Amino acid sequence: MKTQNLHSDKDTFLAKWLEGELSNGELQSLVSEADYNAFLKIKKGIDAYETLEASTETTFVKIQDEISQKKPKVRKLNSNTWYIGIAASIVLLFGLFTFLDDNMVTVTTNYGEQKTIALLDGSEVVLNSKSTLTYNEDNWETNRTLNLSGEAYFKVEKGSTFTVVTTNGDVKVLGTQFNVNSVSDFFEVACFEGKVKVQTKNENYVLLPANSVRRINGNAIEQWKIKTSNPSWISGERTFKSVPLKYVVAALETQYDITIHSKSIDNTIIYTGSFTHNDLDTALKTVFKSLQIRYIEKEKGNIYLSIK
Repeated sequence: MKTQNLHSDKDTFLAKWLEGELSNGELQSLVSEADYNAFLKIKKGIDAYETLEASTETTFVKIQDEISQKKPKVRKLNSNTWYIGIAASIVLLFGLFTFLDDNMVTVTTNYGEQKTIALLDGSEVVLNSKSTLTYNEDNWETNRTLNLSGEAYFKVEKGSTFTVVTTNGDVKVLGTQFNVNSVSDFFEVACFEGKVKVQTKNENYVLLPANSVRRINGNAIEQWKIKTSNPSWISGERTFKSVPLKYVVAALETQYDITIHSKSIDNTIIYTGSFTHNDLDTALKTVFKSLQIRYIEKEKGNIYLSIK
């Protein structure tokens, strides 16, 4: 929200609106939509405060009157009035921050954990392990935007544009099913139903069903066809196609809450295959034995790799 000086000639409209001298429509015509929504939350916080503290002296109202009249006054306050004013201000400030922030929803997952989130429009998100999803619940009907760090599978109901924002690029759809994986320098989007628009800093792609794109370590975008109806990790198995081994190692660590020490091997080896989510030993065997890599657990949760 823009920083505003309520004591200036131009910006007394906020105090006037709080006093009922300006209608909601008049205020909306003077400020941006984001500021208008924030001011509505402030008003909501003030109303709640006044209801809960009806017996308290209306210190805030008096301050508003002084602001709107713009007549600086110096007066002596007795100690009781001073303490009431300070207490009321502190309660009000905490209340306003609560009202401004409680509309943000953040969902996180732990190692090896998946969560299914039902959104307000009926859309559904399955969040993979060690991932974070954040969105604004308050204006969801008009702004279906989420921030994702990690991996998630989306089943989107038709409606306004649905946007997934990541550090590697944005994914925009109207109604579809798709998977997004954005971790560090790995970015992958797969479309399973409908149409998906992928936007990065330099490129735009439109994906139809069974199409996928990815960028690894800043290299050129790769495109290929997928043959499944949903991502394999939904069913408890992680699948890779021509991926440098370091990303497979990271996925194993995320799934099983382990640390894999891989300094003794070449992490750029290309791996195609899968591992199960349900058994660590089986997962390690599946990945490393196929690559002729020896692994040993020297301390609990610490796996060391070496060449056979």
